[in-house]
Amino acid sequence: MQGGRPPPASRQERTSTHEPTSDSQVGKAHCAFRMHVHLVFVTKYRHKVFADRHLTRCEEIMRAVCEDFEAELVEFNGENNHVYLLVNFPPKGVSSRRLRQEFPDLVRHYWRAQRLWSGSYFAGSVGGAPLSIVKQYIEQQNQPLRPGLT
Repeated sequence: MQGGRPPPASRQERTSTHEPTSDSQVGKAHCAFRMHVHLVFVTKYRHKVFADRHLTRCEEIMRAVCEDFEAELVEFNGENNHVYLLVNFPPKGVSSRRLRQEFPDLVRHYWRAQRLWSGSYFAGSVGGAPLSIVKQYIEQQNQPLRPGLT
């Protein structure tokens, strides 16, 4: 401490009110996000149609779809009539482009960058159970009986 004053805060301390946690993802351009969604897909009429082979392939397909959307399939599980997914996805948006299209006066401020928002942001989901509880819930769901095990 110099002259009885604390040292100046770092840029991160001054600009961020949210601290990324160990399970937050850090994206490009100083972005931190924690956007998990718990999805449950149920078969029509709750028909019990899934065996192990279906669930194995369903997980492969869901992982590929998540990858296409630059998301991460954190947990997958299923039963004979539904599947559970826990997906972490980066936020995406087009609000800057739409605002600049609707309000041409904004364009003159950002004509070089072609962006309204700073590249740094934090996004986090709110509400619901803690991530660890959702993961535990998905992991504890019953798997369908394997063929021949009745």
